[in-house]
Amino acid sequence: MIKVIVAGAAGRMGCRLVSLIRDSTALILAGALEGKGHPSLGEDAGETSGSGRAGLLITDDLSILLERGEVVIDFSSPVATLEHMRTVAHHRRAMVIGTTGFSAVQLDELRSLAQQIPCVFSPNMSVGINLICKVIGEMARTLGDDYDIEVIEAHHRLKKDAPSGTALKIAEVLARSVSRDLNQVGVYARKGLIGERTKGEIGIQTIRAGDIVGDHTILFGGMGERIEVTHRASSRDTFARGALRAARWVVRQPAGLYDMMDVLSLR
Repeated sequence: MIKVIVAGAAGRMGCRLVSLIRDSTALILAGALEGKGHPSLGEDAGETSGSGRAGLLITDDLSILLERGEVVIDFSSPVATLEHMRTVAHHRRAMVIGTTGFSAVQLDELRSLAQQIPCVFSPNMSVGINLICKVIGEMARTLGDDYDIEVIEAHHRLKKDAPSGTALKIAEVLARSVSRDLNQVGVYARKGLIGERTKGEIGIQTIRAGDIVGDHTILFGGMGERIEVTHRASSRDTFARGALRAARWVVRQPAGLYDMMDVLSLR
């Protein structure tokens, strides 16, 4: 049994992770973590997640948890995730990160820390999304410059970062597949008299509404036809199950930075 610590255990994703780990035959819940001052500290992690008493209290001390845990799964915030990662690196454990919204400086530190521990970092843990990322690269190369590329993403009204980490990853895959630099061709907003669409641009558009779990559409628009590839997540469980799959995989790997393409053998 792989011993898992869940960071952000009282959050939306954390609660689902706790519940699914408790149902797993390959994983065991070794710890539940929240930030200092969080109202759920001291609560039973199972009761907080809605899965019944687990006999394991939510704490803010990751170092103690790492004495008995093997891998940390973290869907918290960039600042908190990096703080956790420094502690995980010190204890030489493994980590799975689904947090999004990192700055360039924060990403540099994440990559540096990942040289010390095995770490899976992916903005979207869904098996379906990662399979799509492999397929759309080939589509973009085949369709070529005659087809315009747009990425449209929709999430719930509480999401703090935009565009989503998944949409940015999709756009990066598409740009790389057609030999473009996303920093040069990415267009994130359109308003007013902007003129004709430039030939090489890749549009990334954002919707925030209600309780949308996560929708992503890739649109290839040509003359006389358009092709759309859409992934809709109806439950956070799709991300949680992917993260648990990553946790089972990463504990067997040497130190280094991996993503879900590695976990799923899609390289």
